[in-house]
Amino acid sequence: MSAVLPLDSTSFRRDAQVIGLVGVAHGTSHFFHLILPPLFPWIKESFGLSYAELGFLMTVFFIVSGIGQFLAGFLVDRYGALQVLLGGMALMGLSAIGLAMSSNYSTLMFFAGVAGLGNSIFHPSDFTILNRRISPSRLPHAFSWHGVAGSIGWAIAPPILVALATLYSWHAALLFGAALALVVLGLLIANRERLDTREIEATIVKANKSQPGASNLDFMKLPAVWLCFAFFAFTAMALGVIQSFTPAALKASYGVALGIGTACVTAYMLANAVGTLAGGFLAAKASQHDRVVAGALGAAALIAAIIATGIIPTALLIFFFALMGFGSGTAGPSRDLLVRAAAPKNATGRVYGVVYSGLDAGLAIAPPIFGAAMDANHPLWLFTMMSIFFVAALVAAMSVGLKSQRRAERVA
Repeated sequence: MSAVLPLDSTSFRRDAQVIGLVGVAHGTSHFFHLILPPLFPWIKESFGLSYAELGFLMTVFFIVSGIGQFLAGFLVDRYGALQVLLGGMALMGLSAIGLAMSSNYSTLMFFAGVAGLGNSIFHPSDFTILNRRISPSRLPHAFSWHGVAGSIGWAIAPPILVALATLYSWHAALLFGAALALVVLGLLIANRERLDTREIEATIVKANKSQPGASNLDFMKLPAVWLCFAFFAFTAMALGVIQSFTPAALKASYGVALGIGTACVTAYMLANAVGTLAGGFLAAKASQHDRVVAGALGAAALIAAIIATGIIPTALLIFFFALMGFGSGTAGPSRDLLVRAAAPKNATGRVYGVVYSGLDAGLAIAPPIFGAAMDANHPLWLFTMMSIFFVAALVAAMSVGLKSQRRAERVA
């Protein structure tokens, strides 16, 4: 169990403020996950790029983010979550300005990397703040709202960016992203006292020093940590279909307009947010969180497989994407509690940094694969792969639950 700040009976308002601020930051980071994909049609035309080359931009983003997230966990435990969070938000604002000013593919690639570096700090920072500043009884709901905020960021990015690119230009859409990041940065700075964890971290560092022989890397020997990493990698690869090429894939396979495809992405993300909210209540009551995750992802895998057949009436596509999003979202809070259970005492930032770098690994691997399938004119393969990745994540979650149960039996 991770150390938390002792809070009195008047803590509800304080908890709500912290959850809200961290949620806004997380939503902004997820907005930046999609800062480029909705603009691919315009960028493709401007630079004469292939789908594989466009996908590689996201590979750069998530490779840098994955490596950075691994290291960010150590920075969070050493310097404090808030300080690292502010630096990441500033980098994201800078990256959007650079992307908007790019005049060639190399510059796009460089600033995609800067955006990935900024993105890398959010999970270790966010979850450290939540674990330290939120009452334990409210953590399932805090994790739920954290996920909801991320889903909202995903949901609003495509329509906003596409609308701005259509009305003005893709450059204007990226400058809007920069303005968003800088406004949120100012909000976090104005409320920094509510989010600062340095006093708590100082106590933890002192406790660590009192345990000679303990290594900062001991947590990496735990199989549950790497199973959680695999879980996130597989779910991220499934998510990569939604983030990168769903509108283009649906246009090629089902013959729908790009606007309908974008609406399917938005429906998925909004339903994902609703599912995450519902999942918070399930997580607060459930004792076996791995089973909640398995059931939710099993349903999502089945729906992805049905979409991959190409037999769904086009009028029902948005509905099916919403159902799939609800299933994947329901798994979120229970997933985060599985990670918390796997985290050794006093290693919150490091564990979340390593485990959540699985998201970046999956999102880095997936886009070129999906782009190659699109270039080969096999758009429905994307949804087949999506179903397979959901099943692989399900198996990883059940394995984490089994190892946790065996560990509890040994202690008993």
